[in-house]
Amino acid sequence: MNRFGTRAGIRAADRPCTLVVCRGCCCGNPRKYPDTDHAWQLDRLRAEAADSGGQFAVRTTDCLGPCGQANVIVVQPSTAGRRAGGRATWIGFATDDDCTDDLLRWAAEGGPGVAQPPVTLELQFIRPPREARARTRR
Repeated sequence: MNRFGTRAGIRAADRPCTLVVCRGCCCGNPRKYPDTDHAWQLDRLRAEAADSGGQFAVRTTDCLGPCGQANVIVVQPSTAGRRAGGRATWIGFATDDDCTDDLLRWAAEGGPGVAQPPVTLELQFIRPPREARARTRR
């Protein structure tokens, strides 16, 4: 990271679509989802990002919050996607190969604001925790 909070060599104007993979208390936890190979999923996401030629990136983070909907992955738009109106999209229950395939396809096509998500992936969209809390207070 440089002093502007961006990775060295990547300007904010060049940010690719980014998959933010939760690996906090519940997401990626084999005790919670023993039938999911969490390490393989993350390895696959990272390998595809590395092979994408910078089309998209993958990073991990600690707990994102909606633990009841683990595994959670946030798809952040690229700079071009954000300019086109794309916003971060939260995906819940991202535990199977089909979901991983859909995430990879959407990210490779440009992600939010650039490409339409697969319809099957839309079924897994969840509200960000802040937005979900605001709805319950009304």
